[in-house]
Amino acid sequence: MNRTSFIALSICSVASLQAADLQLIDTHANPQTRNLYQNLYEVGQEHVLFGHQNTTAYGHDWVGDEGTSDVKAVTGSYPAVYGWDIMDLDRAGDATYGYNRKDLKRWVTEAYERGGVSTFSWHMPNPVTGESFYDTTPAVSTILPGGENHEGFKHDLDDVAEFFHSVEPVPIIFRPFHEHNGDWFWWCKGSTSEEDYIALWRFTIDYLRHEKGVHNVIYAFSPDRSRLGMEDAKDGYFWGYPGDDYVDIIGLDNYWDVGHPANEKSADDSRALFVESLELIVDIADAKHKVPALTETGNDTLKVDNWYTDILLAGLDANEKTRRIAYVQVWRNANRELEGKEHFYAPYPGQSQADDFIEFMNSDLILFENELPDLYHQP
Repeated sequence: MNRTSFIALSICSVASLQAADLQLIDTHANPQTRNLYQNLYEVGQEHVLFGHQNTTAYGHDWVGDEGTSDVKAVTGSYPAVYGWDIMDLDRAGDATYGYNRKDLKRWVTEAYERGGVSTFSWHMPNPVTGESFYDTTPAVSTILPGGENHEGFKHDLDDVAEFFHSVEPVPIIFRPFHEHNGDWFWWCKGSTSEEDYIALWRFTIDYLRHEKGVHNVIYAFSPDRSRLGMEDAKDGYFWGYPGDDYVDIIGLDNYWDVGHPANEKSADDSRALFVESLELIVDIADAKHKVPALTETGNDTLKVDNWYTDILLAGLDANEKTRRIAYVQVWRNANRELEGKEHFYAPYPGQSQADDFIEFMNSDLILFENELPDLYHQP
């Protein structure tokens, strides 16, 4: 029996566990989106899908080469999950890399046709100043109904909706206003109230679903681990939580426990806390009948030896609970020449941890695109 056949049998064996309780918040979601959501849960009982940001747009030593990906160049397969950003719809083309929304549409569609999954974050510029998303000038209240920038925000959402419609029936996992419990973005806890953050999240989802008729989206909620005290993690996780009717995926962004240079915990303590953080989101997802995911992680320039096997895989494969994370996504591989620095999260050809990455891929737990079952049809 080949591995794909085994995965398909695994889907059938767990289909009755919680399938009746697993419902998207959008009751009008198209069939492909409903099927993807259920299959993420069911495949996630036995496997973790691996993802990488901007993987077919550019890499460490290339830009815009059709069919290219650092992940594929090293492993022979594309990742199972493709990360993108709504920010790149806000201008005619990417200022550094030269791609535009037509390129994004093509890459998303091609990934879908190969069986992969696309997820979008939104590094939205500050709507008050027009400056970077890192500009923490308070802005959330200004884009809520009645605020001076509300109509401009609706225009931005119209643009988002237009793009989501343009790729239909392709499902999109949308992760807006992420890491909100930190203090580095204008929508973060440091710059807005919990009440306004919740109102922003709810307005965004309601507008896309009800006003714009977007029905190919799965919504992911993702606080940041570095601002989440594990001693009261469940309470901390729910700061800004908009309610079960507004969230499909219980996510977490965790760079903190996997080798972040500012974390002074010992390596052993960090590994233990990483496992604990994964258990946390699985517990919350189970209680709410939703899908758990490690929505963003990584080790910049892979300074930690054997990071993929000794840190990421070891955490995901720690126990029965951690193995139920549906997918994990690492951040991008910046182009060294264009950005003038080393900034990468997946090995590229010739990089010292390429062999470790291949070992990670070959784990029975981890799925890349070439091993995926059909995620878009009813199991």
